Amino acid sequence: MAYTVVHLEVPDFDEWKKLFDADPGGRRQIAKGHILSRGIDNPNEVFVRSEFASVEDARTFRQQLLDSGALSAFTVKTEPTVVEVVEQETY
Repeated sequence: MAYTVVHLEVPDFDEWKKLFDADPGGRRQIAKGHILSRGIDNPNEVFVRSEFASVEDARTFRQQLLDSGALSAFTVKTEPTVVEVVEQETY
């Protein structure tokens, strides 16, 4: 399993969410799901983690997202990055 993570600052969360839901990068065609978070102190700060069955799928989506230009209207604080979970614990 692999993930992409991206950290953005958007001018208006509600407007950005409409674009996210429109899925310009084709996330729904390849991802297994996503977690969308936003900052408490700055609700226009957005964190997206999308889950994929493989590193290859995550890399494919990352490139599709970059090629779509969907991020160009926003402040990208962390470019879409492919990651894998090394450790997860529940307390």
